[in-house]
Amino acid sequence: METERIILRRWNESDAEDLFEYAKDADVGPIAGWPPHKNIEESLFVIKNVLNGKEAYAICLKKDKKAIGAIELKLNGHTDLTESDDECEMGFWLGKPFWRKGIMSEAVKEMLRHAFEDCSMQKVWIAYYEGNEKSKRLQEKCGFKFQWKSEDVDVPLMHEKRTGFVNAMTKSDWEKLR
Repeated sequence: METERIILRRWNESDAEDLFEYAKDADVGPIAGWPPHKNIEESLFVIKNVLNGKEAYAICLKKDKKAIGAIELKLNGHTDLTESDDECEMGFWLGKPFWRKGIMSEAVKEMLRHAFEDCSMQKVWIAYYEGNEKSKRLQEKCGFKFQWKSEDVDVPLMHEKRTGFVNAMTKSDWEKLR
């Protein structure tokens, strides 16, 4: 998939060095619920075992095609936000040098198009943890609507509990925004 500035493509093992470059930043992973990567080997493991879902994509700038972030639709069986086959959860992160440039908005909008048009989804769920104001603002900007707040949400990779906020967008809401 591609937009004006980015390509969303499958992850390759050769992306491990690029992934590590951005995933080692303590400002990136922890706010999303995962610890900074410690080395390229860990990034390679994540590519093979985490970023390997059916709808998991690397976010790449068209100019050099290097992975600068990730976006995924977590389908039924891989999310606890829905049990419906026509609903999914979106998750994403972006390397810090690319924040506040509209890149993630572009990726989210293309992924919403893909979810509703190509994957026949009727609803896309999305969430963020308390304190992640960037994710909150982006979700609101893209048209997601607040659903609920949960206290004491388990964040297993960080060995802690947090407050989580869940938003969603229906296909009909998305069609109205287009």
